[in-house]
Amino acid sequence: MWSSFLHTGKPVLLVILLMSISACNSASSAEEPPGQGDNPPKSEEEPKALTYLFEEGMAGYDVFRIPAIVKTTEGTLLAFAEARKKRSNGDSGNIDLVVRRSEDGGQTWGDIITIWDDGDHTCGNPVPVADQQTGKVHLLMTWNHGDDDWGSINNGTSKDTRRVFYTCSDDDGLTWKEPDEITAEVKKPHWRWYGTGPVHGIQIKEGTYKGRLVIPSYFTVMKGGERKDYSHMIFSDDGGKTWKPGTPTPQSGVGECTVAELPGGRLMLNMRSSHSLVRMVAFSEDGGESWSEPKADYELTDPKSQASLLSFEGGEEPRLFFSNAASAERVNMTIKMSTNGGESWSKQYGVHSGPSAYSDLVMILEDKLAILYEGGIKRPYEGIAFEIVSLDEFE
Repeated sequence: MWSSFLHTGKPVLLVILLMSISACNSASSAEEPPGQGDNPPKSEEEPKALTYLFEEGMAGYDVFRIPAIVKTTEGTLLAFAEARKKRSNGDSGNIDLVVRRSEDGGQTWGDIITIWDDGDHTCGNPVPVADQQTGKVHLLMTWNHGDDDWGSINNGTSKDTRRVFYTCSDDDGLTWKEPDEITAEVKKPHWRWYGTGPVHGIQIKEGTYKGRLVIPSYFTVMKGGERKDYSHMIFSDDGGKTWKPGTPTPQSGVGECTVAELPGGRLMLNMRSSHSLVRMVAFSEDGGESWSEPKADYELTDPKSQASLLSFEGGEEPRLFFSNAASAERVNMTIKMSTNGGESWSKQYGVHSGPSAYSDLVMILEDKLAILYEGGIKRPYEGIAFEIVSLDEFE
């Protein structure tokens, strides 16, 4: 049903439908944390078998969430996730940050490597970026006290606050530097909840800001007793030695975000909306330091969840890829492809019709990409699955 509306060229009808659905769901979604979801209805279609890299119960963890993936300069794939000790604690409590490595393009994977374990506290929101100039893998993350959650941090009753950390690997993801806190550099004191990504970051390839590391992030503030959500960037111009915050989006109502570079060094920011069931998009001409007014992309239906954006300039023409649970519910993981910089999305590939949520994309070869995503048969959080997709499979 959704695809028929998305390709009629009549956005007015879609707006009316989306407003109606949003109104019906407002009571349950108004207080939903930007990085936390619920369990959607079961899919009526029998989904295909999933290949899990992280599965509930593995290595003594109840559940794994929040996928991110990059390819290093050596060609190694690094798949990141939050390893959560207790499913019942949601986004808080004892959460460790872990990674698995593949040196053969995703055919086989090594054991789980723990990057960050801070006891009963929360270590998560991985945003990796592979530095094409040095070979180093940069990783930004967030931390909070294990007793604190999204609600207490936002209403000012928490024991601590959300903090931002940086680590890196010089050996292709085998070992990682002790995390350094960079909260004071990138987060303003009055910002409450804060999240890096969660999704891969980018390194700008051309133009004035060539070489800059860009990390998509978001935060909340309280204004007159009302919560406001904004997206912004963290960036580094010295190979990760220091980090600076970019200007927030001029409009609130956005949160978790993903960024891609368009030809010429222009950046596109694709954001989760707090108010509607479509993705919001903005652009930057200054390397992510500031953004245009966010606008809705009515071709990208979204259940108020996280998503991934990936640009690729190899092959015959530049292409832009987008992945999310393409529905009003957290089901139907889909990758869409654009050949005109996101002005329209002409082709797509259905990854998993069943329950699904967060995802991330990575190019493996000129004719193949891979997706790392949350998915399951009854619940979207049964595991984090991996799939390689040939570009000729897009229809």
